[in-house]
Amino acid sequence: METTGTFDSLVRAEFRPHGTYLNTAGNGLLPARTVAALQRAALLRAEGRPLTPLYEDVEAARAAYARLTGVPAGRVAAGASVAAHTGVIAAALPAGAEVLTAEGDFTSVLNPFHVRGDLKVRTVPLERVAESVRPGTALVAVSAVQSADGRVADLPALREAARAHGTRTYVDFSQAAGWLPVDADAYDFTASVTFKWLLGPHGAAFLTVPEDFGGLTPVLAGWVAAERPWDSCYGPVAELAHSARRFDLTHALFSYTGLRRSLELVEELGVTAIHDHDVALADRFRAGLADLGHAAVPAPGSAIVSVPGLGSRQPGLSEAGIEVSDRAGHLRAAFHLYNTPADVDRLLAALSG
Repeated sequence: METTGTFDSLVRAEFRPHGTYLNTAGNGLLPARTVAALQRAALLRAEGRPLTPLYEDVEAARAAYARLTGVPAGRVAAGASVAAHTGVIAAALPAGAEVLTAEGDFTSVLNPFHVRGDLKVRTVPLERVAESVRPGTALVAVSAVQSADGRVADLPALREAARAHGTRTYVDFSQAAGWLPVDADAYDFTASVTFKWLLGPHGAAFLTVPEDFGGLTPVLAGWVAAERPWDSCYGPVAELAHSARRFDLTHALFSYTGLRRSLELVEELGVTAIHDHDVALADRFRAGLADLGHAAVPAPGSAIVSVPGLGSRQPGLSEAGIEVSDRAGHLRAAFHLYNTPADVDRLLAALSG
């Protein structure tokens, strides 16, 4: 972004929230351009026109996500959920392998390892993940930013510890990609949904893998995972895609059509500018909370602020036109590009009443 004015004008052109929306950690708002693309896609279906443009949108969205996360598009698989991507990684581990996870992390990052039944899943507090990697740890799996309270993982320390012990790394960017600069190339596997900070519709998610696929088997592969998908609609796939597309799941075309436009906006604004905007608002809220005598969960540098003991205020705030979340008894506020200092002050005023 060149100027704050340009940032603000782009945002005003795309978003007109009803009330005060501070729940991006649950669902991001859709930009106007995304809504328009979804409407056009629906008309194609309604009128029986060719859907070729929608398949082109999948590849454009894949390329945009690759740019945002710092990897070649050939290392990005397009899917539908983090849980499905985690399942592919879990399926590749040998029986008895140790997986190190963070206490209270989001279920989609954890559960596929647990349901295997023959893996050793070890759980430690988030701040102890890096120091808990040990010889024999096959994989460490963690969210870059914790969904429940916004704590940011010490990923550089995790990466170094994993390298020292020959441990694979799996990072979920779902609560990070879109406001926090991320580098998927620094980890073996990463995944992210796109309906939160990346402002897309539900039904689209990405997985990044190493050039050599990191030992993964495309156990969920269908026709779209073939090198020549339209020649692979019947019978077993004769030749899997030579890229990470071999891990694609059947594309939710409308979702990817909308997502393409959402990612275009994120790139136009710039993740660095979005980060600075979001964190400044979160810090304003933290300071205001302290003035009111409330202490947020320590999460320096996060766009998510979680306040213990105030989760019960969520229904009343919603009735007042202020949308936040109740997570584990905490009031969770998430600040994104369409929010303003006035939104922060309105929430603080409501909490002081």
